[in-house]
Amino acid sequence: MKKRISLLIAFTSLAIVAGAQTVDKKTLTLKGAEAVIAAAKAEAQRVQAPGGVIAVVDDGGNLMALERLDGTFSAGANISIGKARTAVMFKKPTRFFEELINSNGKGRTVMTALENFTPLIGGIPIVIDGQIVGGVGVSGAATADQDEQLAIAGSKAFESRSAMLDTPGRVTYFEKSKVDAAFAKGAILLDGSDGRNYMVHASRREQPGQAEIHTKDTDVIYVLEGTSTFVTGGEAVDAKETAPNELRGSSIRNGESRQIAKGDVIVVPNGIPHQFLTVTDPFLYYVVKVR
Repeated sequence: MKKRISLLIAFTSLAIVAGAQTVDKKTLTLKGAEAVIAAAKAEAQRVQAPGGVIAVVDDGGNLMALERLDGTFSAGANISIGKARTAVMFKKPTRFFEELINSNGKGRTVMTALENFTPLIGGIPIVIDGQIVGGVGVSGAATADQDEQLAIAGSKAFESRSAMLDTPGRVTYFEKSKVDAAFAKGAILLDGSDGRNYMVHASRREQPGQAEIHTKDTDVIYVLEGTSTFVTGGEAVDAKETAPNELRGSSIRNGESRQIAKGDVIVVPNGIPHQFLTVTDPFLYYVVKVR
């Protein structure tokens, strides 16, 4: 018995020592990196930035995700990655270093010789609960200040998440009046801008639509009211990109037609052409878009 007690004390002491020497570490996931890029892109659209490359690295400076907006010069990719790495490795916005080097000729220009060091405005650390989990760098917007503005927006992608569904113990609730209002005009209930990998649309159709292809989103459709001739598969005719990861065409060739009505559920995987060929007025349906 004494031996067991001694062993228990020993293990308990070891656990206490280990607990005092380690900390829980947060890690940026690919989903999180994509959320950072989405937030930066949303800001770019809001301010009508002429272009830009958005790069996200983890806390070791390793590239996790990168997206180049239309109209951006080719060198922007390497520059944005460098900015993100610099912000992480030195745990500071890169504005600090550019301003330090340029300060009345008294800056430490020798710093520019450091490997993987890009002292240009537009790199911001990504901080969650006081921990630096990565960095975001932007290059190729209208100005250096705008580069930084987009990077800051990306770095704040997680600030509102504590109040959203992804936080354990929290739910998102829409009362009937808000849902009815959304269906009255067709609206997005949840847009996924907080980094979630799904969206919820309260959709309304009063006439046929174009052929659609979502290259990343799978649509889970639940019909609430009305009927529609719904075509899937085949080939979209004259398909053109209308938004990132979204294509629209005039019609579908060699697709499969089916009648869908109230209570029906249909799942359309990403990359599959689909079209509401005929609809009653109104045709109401939920769409959960899963990425």
